[in-house]
Amino acid sequence: MFLLSKREQIMPFCVFIYSLIVVFTLSFGSAKAQTLSFPSYTIETIAKGLDYPWALAFLPDGDLLVTERTGQIRRVSQNTVSEPLVGLPKDIYVQGQGGLLDVVLHPNYHINGWLYLSYTVGSDDKNALQVMRAKLSGNQLIQQQIMFTVSPFKDTPVHFAGRMTFLPDNSLLITSGDGFDYREDAQRLNNLLGKVIRINDDGSIPANNPFLSEDVDSLSNYVFTYGHRNAQAILYDPSRGVIFSNEHGPDGGDELNIIQAGVNYGWPVITFGNDYIGGRISPFTDYPNMQQPLIDWTPSIAPSGMAVHSGELFKALNGDLLISVLKFKEVRWVQMDGINVVGQASLLKELGQRMRDVRVHPDGSIYVLTDSAQGKVLRVVPD
Repeated sequence: MFLLSKREQIMPFCVFIYSLIVVFTLSFGSAKAQTLSFPSYTIETIAKGLDYPWALAFLPDGDLLVTERTGQIRRVSQNTVSEPLVGLPKDIYVQGQGGLLDVVLHPNYHINGWLYLSYTVGSDDKNALQVMRAKLSGNQLIQQQIMFTVSPFKDTPVHFAGRMTFLPDNSLLITSGDGFDYREDAQRLNNLLGKVIRINDDGSIPANNPFLSEDVDSLSNYVFTYGHRNAQAILYDPSRGVIFSNEHGPDGGDELNIIQAGVNYGWPVITFGNDYIGGRISPFTDYPNMQQPLIDWTPSIAPSGMAVHSGELFKALNGDLLISVLKFKEVRWVQMDGINVVGQASLLKELGQRMRDVRVHPDGSIYVLTDSAQGKVLRVVPD
């Protein structure tokens, strides 16, 4: 039995109406749905020999920043990979799914020079996700500042989440996993496991977060949404004004979601997946005041990074989602019409590689990170 707080009980009407809108549009969506045909393409290798690359960011000068989960960040310039940048924290915890994770640039990076990194800290019996910001000077990080640390610490080396995205007001969303052994905490607002967290760009609490408490020390002040298992991607799409996220289910039940402030996404009360040993996690696939996904992937595909396509190259894909996939070793093309999912197709399966991240360059070319000890940065362009 999961008991909801008074604050959790006051949102049913808004969530119910939003759920009706999503169900209606998915059921009676537009006539855009059609057989998906991806244009012919060429795959270029931009960098190789990377140690489990996890995320990339495009710098204004054309270079790339690439994180390696094993604790390095490198600059890629004209197909040349730098030595690891100097200035990362000394206490990055590299075990299981932990290590150096996401990198994102501040929306005003060209003015303030801030970049944000997520990574894990601690030890086997006490670890957590942390976010810092720093500035880049050549191949060195300077002016490092710790922005946020997930609380409480846990004793499992998995389900950290760690993806980030900025909103138009320059606040930062951070995904936090449930720690695997702490899944019930995803439904509790007195901790930050299994949540999407929102902070200002200086680490302070936004004044309009949905679960603000009179207690300034309450962890609920940081919560944007809850009921998540292990969200592997989050992005803000300015063309639609929508936040998209994907997340890992257990054995089945991977999800694509639209993220809205204050909403409960259900884990572990509702899920289409089972436990890895075959048992049922919950008898419910729906429950009052808990949001249904746009897509449920059962069996699991293990989605990871995600991007909305825009740009002149592959222009027919503009507005569609591209999702890097680990288990099925592909990039999943999700065709969209507004917020309606109208088709899916598999791309780049010929590579036979686990895909960790996908990003779209401003020109529309598609960048992919392969997930291995000899990982690559690949660029996909039309023939």
